[in-house]
Amino acid sequence: MRTPMLMKSALTAALVVGLAAPAAASAQVTGGHPETFALLGDTPYGDAQRAVFPRLVKDINSSPGVRYVLHAGDVKNGSSTCDDARFADLAGLFGTFRDPFVLTPGDNEWTDCHRAAAGGYLPTERLQAVRRVFYPRVGRTLGRRSMPVRSQALDPRYTDYRENVLFTSAKVVVGTVHVVGSQNDLAPWAELPGGDRPDLRLAEFEARKAAALDWIDTAFARAARTRAPGVLLMMQAEPTGTPGFADIRARIVERSRAFGKPVLLVHGDEHAYEVEPGYAGVANLTRLETFGDTAGNWLRVTIDPRSPQVFSWQPRTVPAP
Repeated sequence: MRTPMLMKSALTAALVVGLAAPAAASAQVTGGHPETFALLGDTPYGDAQRAVFPRLVKDINSSPGVRYVLHAGDVKNGSSTCDDARFADLAGLFGTFRDPFVLTPGDNEWTDCHRAAAGGYLPTERLQAVRRVFYPRVGRTLGRRSMPVRSQALDPRYTDYRENVLFTSAKVVVGTVHVVGSQNDLAPWAELPGGDRPDLRLAEFEARKAAALDWIDTAFARAARTRAPGVLLMMQAEPTGTPGFADIRARIVERSRAFGKPVLLVHGDEHAYEVEPGYAGVANLTRLETFGDTAGNWLRVTIDPRSPQVFSWQPRTVPAP
């Protein structure tokens, strides 16, 4: 769900932006050579974008050097149905990417499914459906060329959180953390038949927050242990200082500052390409928001462990048919 935009010193005009940081994980794309991936978010946002999404897939599949695809969540808009058939269709669509496809969930996939227009589902039930459909094999990605990843679900304390994964790309630690809009599920399930279920909702929030904080610690610990040149964290919503996000934001700030090397925080949700260096007052932390509510744009991101900047990216536009 798109959240109100906060005023920030975003450098949206930059075409290529640099950054640096460390890496590691049991799963790898390759070694220490530069690697490029495609970054998406908040797409396909409705049926019209679903119809043209195959053109986006084709453009990314044919883009030289792209090794995998990251999607920052919201695979549908908030007013479309959350039924199993839609989920299955989208999972099949993502499976047409030639390379590994790594997704972190968005709020439109489960939190907002209490809405009447979305079907009036119990959000926690839809969250289980999301995990079942989009993460069918723990420790493996979608995409024609599936990739092994380290899943948090292997930890006996967090067996539900198969969506939180780590892998190594060009010696950099890449991690997904399940943090979503709608106040990270603190927003009431107001349209649920019978009304909100605050006890269930808050229990879900607290458990997922604990998993997220642990996974952030795990990513940075692995990066420090392997002397990685950078860390990339991807989540759906920006971790602002508001309730629902404050603890996660504080942990990212703390770990990034201690790490000392560049950290790239990737997210979607607000549907605007933005770049914010020195995020939250941390010199080595940069926030990158990808395009949203479009099937015609994506970001081509390169990780180069030999560069002092480590991360760079370029906006891409899908050619007209």
